[in-house]
Amino acid sequence: MTAGPVIAASPATRLARLVADAAARVELDLTDRVVLTEAATGAYVVTPVLAALAGAARVHAWTRASRHGSVAEVHAQTEALAAQFGVADRITITDHRSLADVAAADVVTNSGHVRPIDATLVAAMKPGAVVPLMFEAWEIQAGRFDLDLERLRQRGVAVAGTNERHPSVDVFSYLGLMAVKALIDAGIPTYGTHLGVLCDNPFEDYLVRGLRGAGARSVTAAASVAGLSPAAALDALVVSLRPTGGSVLSPATVEEIATRWPGLPVVQYWGDLDRAALDAAGLPYWPMIPPSPGHMAVLPSAVGPDPIVRLQAGGLKVAEVLLRPPALRRPQDLEFLDEL
Repeated sequence: MTAGPVIAASPATRLARLVADAAARVELDLTDRVVLTEAATGAYVVTPVLAALAGAARVHAWTRASRHGSVAEVHAQTEALAAQFGVADRITITDHRSLADVAAADVVTNSGHVRPIDATLVAAMKPGAVVPLMFEAWEIQAGRFDLDLERLRQRGVAVAGTNERHPSVDVFSYLGLMAVKALIDAGIPTYGTHLGVLCDNPFEDYLVRGLRGAGARSVTAAASVAGLSPAAALDALVVSLRPTGGSVLSPATVEEIATRWPGLPVVQYWGDLDRAALDAAGLPYWPMIPPSPGHMAVLPSAVGPDPIVRLQAGGLKVAEVLLRPPALRRPQDLEFLDEL
């Protein structure tokens, strides 16, 4: 191959374009609203900027130091992106969880640095405020117990999930790419491989389509090992099962995998795994270090900022729709909501 000229926008320029495009695509309008969300690093830097770009009068962005970056880095990245849109003066970043910020907010996002939305936070919220889940509602029943739904309802705070499959959000279309990334990190090129997928949730079609599109010779998917063809010769098993609070593969299932496919690499996508059991069965696994319980082993940001920007814009659109009186919500607005 002959290398041609390389022309690329800087990461900061591209991220700003993604933010502007996402806000325009969902027609995001938070004019004069007060938003409480998180300030973070990397792709997640966009959330307070999206809110301010949509016209929010004030954005309170809570943060804390984490393995992803220091508080100083959060300030630097957020302020740099906000400056490109001229909205830095409407964003306040703090590592202090002030209940005054909660009381003032029309919108409280269920974001990482804001969670948990517990009894203390709910008691401080004003009736009529809204909480957009920055994921689909069914995930609440899949290990996401970080907000007090009953107290929110009692307080008169509306809650809804984000329809990640809405054409203007379309986060699910990145799920296959994320599986390809996980496999490559595990040392397994998707092209020409025979893959098994364990999946019991709406991710299945997107995973299968993405893996086939990346050149897998065959992809067999089922909700259980029993559903996979015993004659299938597999190069790897991708596990994407709803979290249960423990290992999603029982000891009997691990033994069955090891019997059918000795030495088969197990690639964790979603759903907790007992790595000691896999070791004992002689089954290699990826990633070597487990994610936090209930969390995905490969994040959307692993394939670039695009899915995160789309998701955050979609989540804020949910807030916009929830803030409207029900009689004023158009059918096309309701399509962004994933009702609980």
